[in-house]
Amino acid sequence: MGECRLNHTVADVQKKLSEQAPYLPGERADQLEALLATDLTQEQLNELFHLLKKYDLATPEERLQRDEKMAELLV
Repeated sequence: MGECRLNHTVADVQKKLSEQAPYLPGERADQLEALLATDLTQEQLNELFHLLKKYDLATPEERLQRDEKMAELLV
C-alpha cells in the first residue's frame, strides 16, 4: 500500500470500519471498534484506515496480509 500524506481522524477510521465490517473475518470488526475507543497514535489511525480501505476488493492473499497487520495493531 502506498504512503498517504493525509492524517485520518478516528471518525474517518470508524466510517471506513463500518463500511468494511461485513467483509472482515470473525470478531475483527468488534475488536477494531474497541481499539478505536483507546488512545491511538496518528500513525496507527492512518495505518488502520489504509488496511481497511478497499478491503472488500482485496485478493484473498492481500486480505490475509491485512488481517495479520490488523492483528498486530490489536496486541
